Amino acid sequence: MRIVLLFLLQFGLSAWGNAWALSLSPVPVAPNVYAFIGDTGMRSVENEGMNANSGFVVTDEGVVVIDSGSTWQVAKEIHRAIRAVTRQPVKIVVNTGGQDHRWLGNGYFKSIGAEIIAARPALADMQARGAMQLDGLSQTLGEKAAGTQPVYPDRLFDQSETLRLGGQEIQLLYFHGGHTPGDSVVWLPKQGVLFSGDLVFVDRLLGVLPFSSATDWLASFNVMEKLGPKTIVPGHGQVCDLDRARRDTGDYLRLLITHMKQAVDKGIALQEAIDSLDQSAFSRLANFDLLKGGNASRVYLEMESQ
Repeated sequence: MRIVLLFLLQFGLSAWGNAWALSLSPVPVAPNVYAFIGDTGMRSVENEGMNANSGFVVTDEGVVVIDSGSTWQVAKEIHRAIRAVTRQPVKIVVNTGGQDHRWLGNGYFKSIGAEIIAARPALADMQARGAMQLDGLSQTLGEKAAGTQPVYPDRLFDQSETLRLGGQEIQLLYFHGGHTPGDSVVWLPKQGVLFSGDLVFVDRLLGVLPFSSATDWLASFNVMEKLGPKTIVPGHGQVCDLDRARRDTGDYLRLLITHMKQAVDKGIALQEAIDSLDQSAFSRLANFDLLKGGNASRVYLEMESQ
């Protein structure tokens, strides 16, 4: 089944006094498990900062949401889409990391009584970067960021926590972080479905950012592989299998780390190391030209600091 997210521009809707452009369509991944697949581009007015994937699990005792979206309004749209599937209330929201689209919708879900859970390292990341994230979104989205405020998780877990709700077993797992320090995954062992958060990018090139650790990321990916998921809802890109995740994420991280570690060990300077790195096998991925240079530079500096 083709997994898609429809971004529909709807003008003339006066109920809010403004026309909110984003419309989310939940699509089934497994029985009672749904995903929203976000834009693969950068944050924009059109995608309302929701350039990432999220999802939800329906149980007989309530709904578990995986990632609350980029703003109050996006979270409200996530809830509207959930209510088109089930009348069960949202009981729990899991934030899989500290990127804005993983948690800045928390305020909306908190207002309807949901409990919010995240890995402990994600909280420090949220506290450190939340104001900056909100300022950036406000500058990009304008009025579409209205009502959004940083709202932190109610409950934290260290390495793992198992949620049992309405006959569903949902495992929350933290390995080593990676794209952000608090990246975690949501694992449904019965269905073989993994919501990987930002540990997996497909269809678009992953970003090694100033707060990322490529070595932690690859270590997390290697542990995640051992779960043997049948289906992965990646942090970005279409729903995939493990082989696709390896090709677009694991192999790319391994290339960056191996090349830059060898360059540092040989005393090769930064620019020469970047120039000699052949990333062309990944040029098929969206945002390749935008991100490849920064990725190479930051991994070199990471290897140099070890």
